[in-house]
Amino acid sequence: MPESAEHPAYPVGLRLSGRRVVVIGGGQVAQRRLPALVAAGAEVTLVSPSATPSVEAMAETGEIGWTRRRYEEGDLAEAWYVLVATGDPEANARASAEAERSRIWCVRSDDAEAATAWTPATGRSEGVTVAVLTGRDPRRSAAVRDAIVEGLRDGSIAAPHVRAKAPSVALVGGGPGDPDLITVRGRRLLAEADVVIADRLGPRDLLDELPPHVEVIDAAKIPYGRFMAQEAINNALVEHAKAGKAVVRLKGGDPYVFGRGMEEAQALAEAGIPCTVVPGISSSISVPSAVGIPVTHRGVAHEFTVVSGHVAPDDPRSLVDWQSLARLRGTLVVLMGVDKIGAIAEALVTHGKDPATRVALVQEGTTAAQRRVDATLATVAETVRAEEVRPPAVIVIGDVVGVGVPPLS
Repeated sequence: MPESAEHPAYPVGLRLSGRRVVVIGGGQVAQRRLPALVAAGAEVTLVSPSATPSVEAMAETGEIGWTRRRYEEGDLAEAWYVLVATGDPEANARASAEAERSRIWCVRSDDAEAATAWTPATGRSEGVTVAVLTGRDPRRSAAVRDAIVEGLRDGSIAAPHVRAKAPSVALVGGGPGDPDLITVRGRRLLAEADVVIADRLGPRDLLDELPPHVEVIDAAKIPYGRFMAQEAINNALVEHAKAGKAVVRLKGGDPYVFGRGMEEAQALAEAGIPCTVVPGISSSISVPSAVGIPVTHRGVAHEFTVVSGHVAPDDPRSLVDWQSLARLRGTLVVLMGVDKIGAIAEALVTHGKDPATRVALVQEGTTAAQRRVDATLATVAETVRAEEVRPPAVIVIGDVVGVGVPPLS
């Protein structure tokens, strides 16, 4: 019976785990629908003389069973649900009739009006399933589905947890600075946060989007008294989480790339608080690309190395083998090294690097204040002083500096 204003389709979620589902036809429709049926835990039997390579691979790996022939009467025995999707209208009609007689809900890809069930446009976001039906307009269903799922993912549609949750903290990598470069998951967790402890290098524009009730704490201004600053941050994460707050530690770049994220994760583990780590786009690769520099390029650089430059090469605390780095032919990316770049360049040249090796310094990469300054190992120290390059800046050393795409006029 066609849907009408008086008799719309009744939405329901089928729990198919461990239950028999039959799919008739192994073409593109089956290829699209099978993964969700498998994910639902259904015991799927495909009935079809042939299948697409992707469907065939699912059968070969044991995800589905495959009866390699055309549909025959009785194939739907003991099934809970059936998808009919062959190119043979007569076979589709016979299978649909068997499903009707056996009171099995049946979806038909060729004739929605003859089906007893319709497949909604479905999307998922962190435990929420969105299913949309708009009658006989599947494109509209998909568009509405996409809008809702995107809103849930980026936080523009608020769906807070009503039931109390156990204490937890999310360490979120905010990316290199441009607020659009945070991950979808990171943005969603920010939208759900009660407390955000932020680094100065995190994407600051995102903080302006937070609701008024969210407490934003500048990590650089946490009073730490007898504690080291990092210990004070760890304590703040633990205290707010134990108070029942949804806590996000917003960091620049990636939490585990010179971000001391592991120290925070370890402190949370010691306190018995679950920790979710959301990777971020590291400035070591994103900032060079923002100014047209590839950290690797065929025939130019087959590797790139990322090092911290926060201590000078001759500092006893340095863990970097500058002598070995000087012998590498690939790209060297230095983070946190603006004020030490003179000593770094000198060490590389001393250990054999060509003084004419190209260097690019990218200040405030991916933000509106971004600028690029070029030099060589021989001139970089003076260039930094003359051009007044300030942190944060990413330093790229190597032949790739000269490979980049010229800016559009």
